[in-house]
Amino acid sequence: MEWMSRLLGNKKQPPPKGDQTAALSYLPKEFADHPGKNLTPAKAMTLLLEAEQGNLRALADLADDMEERDTHLYAELMKRRRGCLTADWSLSLRNADKSEQKALEQLTEQLKNMPMPDIIWDMTDAIHKGYACAEIQWEYADKAWLPATIQHRPANWFTAMPEDRDTLMLRTQEGKGVALQDYSWITHTHKARSGYLTNTALARVTVWPFLFRAFSSRDFAEFLEIYGLPLRLGRYPSGATAEERSTLLRAVTAIGHSAAGILPANMAIEFQRAAEGQADPYMAMVGWAEGGISKAILGGTLTSDSGKNGNYATASVHDDARKEIRKSDLRQIGKTLSSNLIKPLCLFNTTLTRVPQFIFDDTEPEDNERSIYALVKLAEAMPIPLEWVRNKFKIPAPNGDEPILQITQPTAGSTAAAKATHHSGCSCCNSEATAALKGSDGQDSVQGDIDSSTPTDDALRSQAQALIQPLIDKALEGVRAGDPAETILTTLMMGYPEMDSSKLSDALTKASFIADLMGRWEAQQDIGNGKA
Repeated sequence: MEWMSRLLGNKKQPPPKGDQTAALSYLPKEFADHPGKNLTPAKAMTLLLEAEQGNLRALADLADDMEERDTHLYAELMKRRRGCLTADWSLSLRNADKSEQKALEQLTEQLKNMPMPDIIWDMTDAIHKGYACAEIQWEYADKAWLPATIQHRPANWFTAMPEDRDTLMLRTQEGKGVALQDYSWITHTHKARSGYLTNTALARVTVWPFLFRAFSSRDFAEFLEIYGLPLRLGRYPSGATAEERSTLLRAVTAIGHSAAGILPANMAIEFQRAAEGQADPYMAMVGWAEGGISKAILGGTLTSDSGKNGNYATASVHDDARKEIRKSDLRQIGKTLSSNLIKPLCLFNTTLTRVPQFIFDDTEPEDNERSIYALVKLAEAMPIPLEWVRNKFKIPAPNGDEPILQITQPTAGSTAAAKATHHSGCSCCNSEATAALKGSDGQDSVQGDIDSSTPTDDALRSQAQALIQPLIDKALEGVRAGDPAETILTTLMMGYPEMDSSKLSDALTKASFIADLMGRWEAQQDIGNGKA
């Protein structure tokens, strides 16, 4: 891979001058052809075949049309693209010495002064179209060659030759290609499929559900326009002139919308049976198409719509697929930034002989929570280097006497009754409760605290009954009145949020905690008596 190779020599060299596209003034003057208008399966197949042979303009324009015309496709694509903006990044160089580490710090500072979120956002345009290109214009500032501008260029400006379908070139008016100038472009090719660059665009997959959804939406709109309206027949006498027949046709057409019209006395309008039909077939096709688009872009449907049979477990599996896709997107973008941006910066400003890697941190907040929990458990079984933990969670080392976050330790006199107000099963409460039990001198006093703090079964039953009785009374009133089951269920659902469950929740929490505390105390007594 070029992005991991050694640089050519260790001497600084100047960047290319000028703006390559400035000489191709015809490109900004062109307008999109909007091939999505009146798109048919045959037309879509023709566009795909042309793109496969190197003519990428039509497919790029079609991908833009699809994003503009299909709200579902746009929303799913934005989720995937925006997911790449939340990841932290860093530069990495394996086994870097002191001079390399200093160069890394310099490069990192230069990148932080650039609009990296905007650069990454423009690169994610390649997720759907297959490629995205941004032109770099260099300038000398602060004793270094840095990008003055990094401008995204429309995808329809580029083409690929049939003899080299893996290389992008600027499109000329004659239909040929001009090679892209070295170190003047961030050219990101995003592979949704394996194969030549001309065959890897995700738009080649989404075009078919987009097309069928467009057909079904149009048919559904026509259905809604005529559904429930009677068929109107106009009758004219024999010998009627063309002008009279036209007058009758206008009246028949207008009366469906205006509910009023005029026509000669010797003509008549008859109303036949109203149009009938069902919307289910149209909506089924729309749902199938939207599901296909979601699967292609996000790897599943339940991250967008719970569906009829959606549940937490299935949604979690779909979300795991989305995370894997995000990791793949970030890896591909990082590879491009390493070769197209980091490498030129090294060549122009440093004497590095190796190209640092642009690395994204693809972990998400919930992943960190699981990792921290697992790390605490793992630390009990094996030694873990502190530096590794700091690097994993991006926690810097304290600087001198800098204040640090500390956990306040409880005093030895903390009692179990005070802890009962906290939630049961909490690791901090359990550890403190165990410590309190170990330090207790009087067994009878502990047992007395437990007995006095534990709500009785009757008390819990009374509190629960008082809480839910008003809701049960409302349901019984509905049953006596003969209300349908749906109405009674709605009454229960609307009344549930109004319930004050704080008292019952508090009693259950205390009971669960005291039960856990009692078990720990009894275990301590068994150990002391030699029973365990």
